[in-house]
Amino acid sequence: MPPKPIISNNSPLVALLGLDRLSLLRDLYTEVWIPQEVKEEFLGIERMPRQQALNNAPWIKTVSLADVQDISTYVRSGLDLGEAAVFALAKEHDAQFVIIDELKARQHAARIGLPFKGTVGILLEAKEAGLIDAIKPLLIGLRDNGMHLSELLINNALQEADEVD
Repeated sequence: MPPKPIISNNSPLVALLGLDRLSLLRDLYTEVWIPQEVKEEFLGIERMPRQQALNNAPWIKTVSLADVQDISTYVRSGLDLGEAAVFALAKEHDAQFVIIDELKARQHAARIGLPFKGTVGILLEAKEAGLIDAIKPLLIGLRDNGMHLSELLINNALQEADEVD
């Protein structure tokens, strides 16, 4: 039986691309799926460089939903279209976990018992696997690129990574 898929939302892709670390997904998981709706959202701005990034990342596989009606269930619960498609695809394919940063979506995943991690979790896992030396400069990079990271999240991540001064 093939391994359960790992499915990503848009914001972790954008965040990792901004850090020039999209390859961490390949190094950690071999393959990551995104629904067509997430691909469209990802390509919604900076289309040409982002399309090139996807072309250079064959480990990011766009997968269509068998039943797009499932999306409406998640949209009605307050998720945006990309998040809803991630949850619907995760349900269809019994995902191992989803990669999602938005608080509302993470709360929804917790409510339905779907494992999840975010961009910071990916960076922590990459450090633990020896793929990166330190997360602190990457957390600063995420902030510099416009990602909202609370001081508590940063401090907890640095502590978990054994990077507390």
